[in-house]
Amino acid sequence: MTALADRPGRAMPPALPAPDEAITGALVPVAVQRWRGGGLAPEVDWAAEEMAVSLEYNGIGHAVMMATPDALEDLGLGFSLSEGIAAGAHEVLDLEVHAHPAGLRIAMQITAQRFMALKLRRRSLAGRTGCGLCGVDSLEQSVRPLAPLAGGRTAPALDMGRLAAAMTGLEQAQPLRALSGATHAAAWLGPDGALHAVREDVGRHNALDKTIGALLRAGVDAGQGAALLTSRASVEMVQKAVAAGIPVLVARSAPTALAVRRAQALGLTLVGFARRDGCLVYAHAWRLQPRQDSGGRS
Repeated sequence: MTALADRPGRAMPPALPAPDEAITGALVPVAVQRWRGGGLAPEVDWAAEEMAVSLEYNGIGHAVMMATPDALEDLGLGFSLSEGIAAGAHEVLDLEVHAHPAGLRIAMQITAQRFMALKLRRRSLAGRTGCGLCGVDSLEQSVRPLAPLAGGRTAPALDMGRLAAAMTGLEQAQPLRALSGATHAAAWLGPDGALHAVREDVGRHNALDKTIGALLRAGVDAGQGAALLTSRASVEMVQKAVAAGIPVLVARSAPTALAVRRAQALGLTLVGFARRDGCLVYAHAWRLQPRQDSGGRS
């Protein structure tokens, strides 16, 4: 069993640090016993909070998921887009987060046309942490009817040097993980080579939805950059990226075989095992270009 102090990327200072005020609600202090030098000693550690979050549309409950209570407005908006409930931020007329004895409610108002379409889908998602396909009505719904990404080979190329630097930077841009070791992260790599909309959650799907929602709220064209994940890339992550118009999805870990097939069919550039010294490209490598500082060598 790995000791607390030996967990990768895990900060274990002698005294409990105070989290940034913006993420205080996402972390809670817990009493632990550390094994060291042949004996146990009491300490206090940070744990990532996990709460039941209900997403409601026009007063009707639609999904219940376990999530980190942070950036919930982004979560609601990003989920609405990535799940095809709304085509854009303009179709989410109102969004409010309310406390509930059993958790939190994200109450959204969507247009009448979208609400009618939602009712016809008859979906009810009630799942565990970050569950992306729970509650679909049929097996056919697991592979969504999405239009392939537009743009063809005129889309902006992604510099591999910037990608490597961004994946390294993402490791340092996760305050919840640094203190708790329990969260995933997603981010958007912009054409300027900088990381934007870094969001964390105990659920990897939730982290990506939060990033998508943050881009929507900021009015950013997601098609001009890439989504980065600290997790694996499953088929629902591919489908969420395509639904949001993001042309490149980069994962720290592996994609599934179905994710690769869907990425190929939908025109998504899919990258896995992204590290400082390399990666594997599973679909549509034409969007990638060699490092600009390598003399043309990839």
